[in-house]
Amino acid sequence: MGEKSNAKAIIRYQRMSPRKARIVANMIRGKDIDEAMAILRFQERKAARIMRKLLVSAIANAHTNNSLEVDNLVVKEVLVDGGPIQKRWLPRAMGRANRMNRRTTHVTIVVGEQA
Repeated sequence: MGEKSNAKAIIRYQRMSPRKARIVANMIRGKDIDEAMAILRFQERKAARIMRKLLVSAIANAHTNNSLEVDNLVVKEVLVDGGPIQKRWLPRAMGRANRMNRRTTHVTIVVGEQA
């Protein structure tokens, strides 16, 4: 088994908060492909749109590179890690400034055949 039965897709430096992306990741972790796609299609979050594209890419990688059957695939892993933070300054009253963090996210989706 090992890596031969799994395929993955990665997106890096995506401009969204890892905390918000993990909410969507928890919804699809462990689900089969059809159910995961249905969840992502009707979810109105920004992270759902990005993860749907990533899931389609992982499915294509599984079919093309590993010759796996698409009907038997399941979402094995969804990893959401924080990327570099862009620090920006927001002017406030009386000459002060507040720091604004623009967070980035690295997302990895691993799909494989059902055990």
